[in-house]
Amino acid sequence: MKYKDGKLISQPDKSSRIVSMTIMFVVLCGFSFYLGGIFCSERDRFLSNDITKAVQAPKESTANANPLQVKSTAFPECSSDYQDYTPCTDPRRWKKYGLHRLTFMERHCPPIFERKECLVPPPDGYKLPIRWPKSRDECWYRNVPYDWINKQKSNQHWLRKEGEKFLFPGGGTMFPKGVGAYVDLMQDLIPEMKDGTIRTAIDTGCGVASWGGDLLDHGILTVSLAPRDNHEAQVQFALERGIPAILGIISTQRLPFPSNSFDMAHCSRCLIPWTEFGGIYLLEIHRILRPGGFWVLSGPPVNYENRWRGWNTTVEEQKSDYEKLQDLLTSMCFKLYNKKDDIAVWRKSSENSCYNQLAIPDNYPPKCDDGTEPDSAWYTPLRPCVVVPNPKLKKLGLNSVPKWPERLHVVPERVSDVRGGSAGTFKHDDSNWQLRVKHYKKLLPAIGTDKIRNVMDMNTVYGGFAASVIEYPLWVMNVVSSYAANTLAVVYDRGLIGTYHDWCEAFSTYPRTYDLLHLDGLFTAESHRCDMKYVLLEMDRILRPNGYAIIRESSYFVDVVATMTKGMRWGCRKEDTENSAEKEKVLICQKKLWYSSKQSSR
Repeated sequence: MKYKDGKLISQPDKSSRIVSMTIMFVVLCGFSFYLGGIFCSERDRFLSNDITKAVQAPKESTANANPLQVKSTAFPECSSDYQDYTPCTDPRRWKKYGLHRLTFMERHCPPIFERKECLVPPPDGYKLPIRWPKSRDECWYRNVPYDWINKQKSNQHWLRKEGEKFLFPGGGTMFPKGVGAYVDLMQDLIPEMKDGTIRTAIDTGCGVASWGGDLLDHGILTVSLAPRDNHEAQVQFALERGIPAILGIISTQRLPFPSNSFDMAHCSRCLIPWTEFGGIYLLEIHRILRPGGFWVLSGPPVNYENRWRGWNTTVEEQKSDYEKLQDLLTSMCFKLYNKKDDIAVWRKSSENSCYNQLAIPDNYPPKCDDGTEPDSAWYTPLRPCVVVPNPKLKKLGLNSVPKWPERLHVVPERVSDVRGGSAGTFKHDDSNWQLRVKHYKKLLPAIGTDKIRNVMDMNTVYGGFAASVIEYPLWVMNVVSSYAANTLAVVYDRGLIGTYHDWCEAFSTYPRTYDLLHLDGLFTAESHRCDMKYVLLEMDRILRPNGYAIIRESSYFVDVVATMTKGMRWGCRKEDTENSAEKEKVLICQKKLWYSSKQSSR
């Protein structure tokens, strides 16, 4: 009993209240146990079927949490007819797209529900690639088993089959006697090829990349470009030889490179209709060429006076085509620089006076308006206008950029265009990567040996990793995310090469084309957009058997990746960084060589 306001009131019995609370507690516990059983069973099914769904970007409080537990799942093999699978340039899907301007050969990635979740097998009889520099002259036939190109191009000395190998004599459609004599003539026409002025080049319609391969001896780094096709596999041959190359075509979209970047562009009877569609393909060459850069053309209509009979045309038609080409180039501020035999050379103007004339009304092609981003080049449509170099950049022109190799470590002018970029941040990045690569060399002694030739830095900033391995007999494809700060122009200003890419999609290359993949915080930066499972499967697709991966990530993601790669037949080990940071680790992985046990399509 209890008194309140002078009155006696009743109160529930204490023992009965305790009994009621006990019953309620037991009921609640039983119900929560039932729900927990359902959740846990669902969680186990979830992890075993889709391991990447449980991997979320860590919150601030996860730094001291227990390590994330992820179950390893073995990925199945793709069928053997996927041995040369290129997801975003797949001939199986070409019929879905138009023939106009060969748009079906552009990038068309499959939707999520059509993505392959299997490991791409090597061809039957695949052997580990021949090592550089011997690989420039020969490769195993079973690694690139294409007889069609051998039969069609053997008379032009592109390649020839002897026994178990393809041999590359160094010929081409316009240089059947050998690429060496062809390059010698080109150097006579362009002395800048001899003194380090020209460092980066692009070869459109590259064949088997003999031109780019020969230029390596002259200190010129070339991106060999060709579309995916059913028979020729030009890019695959190039990469098998150890020569930089990427799948691509000038069609309706810009090439995935920044503006004003290449020192030289080359077309040797590449069959690109330069004068059609208002010269829009020439406008794209103009965009990616540095002011003062060179465009080299050999083949129709150059030297039409002596060659027209072999081109199934008339001398009048070829003369008209050449005059139309010359007029278009002049309208874009190109000048004829030199010409001899089958080679003609034009040079992109560095003078503002020419570009100022493009603003005249009714002039064609017109100057691109200020709303056109010069470096926007990921699924960006071609536009029929001239991208004018920024007159504020005084060191953009070819004659203003330091010569190779000095330009590798000189602070590029365009670093100031990067948000947060400065001379100080560039130099700090440069010195930081020298320390990192020295540590990498200890962790992976194969760096610097003939075991590693084709290298990709999957998410570079300024190309610091590539610059730090420049002394080794390898080349690096520097990839800048299409969602990251635009630093690729800085990479090219250093005399290095690279491309834009979105790692939520497949890369523009064939399977088994890189010896080493390097990434630095890629999953930390992109896991909120890209499914880790598909990124890792793509890494497996493009990595050669016995190839390596250096994965620099937060401890959170390193443990997850190490578990997932077990299902990809990789062997990995976790190492400390050069400063033994607790929150960041380095994963050193190697892909195992295996052969397909399947024959039918998946």
